[in-house]
Amino acid sequence: MTQEVLDIMEPVDGETIVDMTFGGGGHSKSILQRAQGITLVAADRDPVAFELAKQLEWEMLGKSTILPLLGKFSELHHHMSAHEIEEGTVDSFLFDLGASSMQFDTAGRGFSLSRDGPLDMRMDESRCPDQPTAAEIINHLKAKDLSIILKNYGEERHARSIAQAIVEARYAFGNITSTAQLAQVIDTVFEGSHKQDKLQRHAHPATKSFQALRIFVNNELNELHNGLELAWKYLRPGGICAVISFHSLEDRIVKRHFHGIEMDAQGNMTVGDHHRNSAITQPKHIIEEMLEKRWMPLSKKVMTPTLDELATNPRARSAKLRAAIKVS
Repeated sequence: MTQEVLDIMEPVDGETIVDMTFGGGGHSKSILQRAQGITLVAADRDPVAFELAKQLEWEMLGKSTILPLLGKFSELHHHMSAHEIEEGTVDSFLFDLGASSMQFDTAGRGFSLSRDGPLDMRMDESRCPDQPTAAEIINHLKAKDLSIILKNYGEERHARSIAQAIVEARYAFGNITSTAQLAQVIDTVFEGSHKQDKLQRHAHPATKSFQALRIFVNNELNELHNGLELAWKYLRPGGICAVISFHSLEDRIVKRHFHGIEMDAQGNMTVGDHHRNSAITQPKHIIEEMLEKRWMPLSKKVMTPTLDELATNPRARSAKLRAAIKVS
C-alpha cells in the first residue's frame, strides 16, 4: 500500500521521517523519491535490514540523510537520543508490521510455510541471546501452554487439538526442528479439510499457528504498543503516524491508540461507559484527561489494498492501513 502511505504522509523537502520497519527499504525509497533533503531514520530489529539501511545511507549521500538504527521498538528511544533527535520534532512515522517479504523468502529464518527451514522465527536473529526460538517453544512447553499461545496470538479455534498433536509428535518422533515438520503435524489435525484465503486460494491449516508462534517469539504486540507510544512522543503536533497491520490483534492495538481506548477496556464502550458511577464525582483534572485527545484519526474506516495491488502483491491481502495526526 505504498501509494496510500505516500498520499497520507505527503512528504516534503527537509522533513524528518521515521520508518520503524525498514525491511528491504521499499517504503523508504518511495519516500526519498518524493522529496529531497529528507532526514530518514531507517529503523529495524533485523540485522539484515540494518545492513541494507547502511547501504542506502551511502547511496543517498549528498541527497538525503539516512540514519540506520538497529533495535526493537522498545530500544529505539536510546538510539534516537544518541542521534540528537528530540521529542516533538519528527514529521511522520511509518510502521509496516509483521514479517517482511525478505524474511518470508529466506528459508533459513523459519518464517515460511512454503520453504522448509529451521524453526527459528527470531526477527533479531542471534542478536538477543536470551530470546527463544520457535523450536524451543514447540519442544519444551506443555500442551496447555502451547494451546494458550496458539489461541491468544493466532486466534486458532483448534488450538487445543494442535497443541496436543505437537506434544504427541514430540514423544513419538523426537523434537520438531523444521518448519515442514511442524506444518505436517498441524495438518494431521485438520484431516485434509482446508480453507481458502481472501483471494480464494488454498490456505494452509498451519498459517494461524505459525503466526501465533512468530508473534509470541518476537513479543510483537507489546513492542507495537511501545512503538506507538514512542511515535507520539517524537512526533510534532500535527505530525502523522501511519500503520499497516496484517492481523486483527495488531489492528486492534492501533485502533485503540488512535481512538483513545484503553488497552484492556471492553470493546464498543463509550467514554461514559468507562466512568459511569453515580456514587463518584470525578475531579476536574480527571474529566479533562478523559476528554483530551492525543490522536485524530484520518479516517473512521480502515483502508485496505486495491484489487490491482492484490493482483501484483497477494501478500497484501490481509493488510489494513490506519493513520492519525498527533493532536497534542
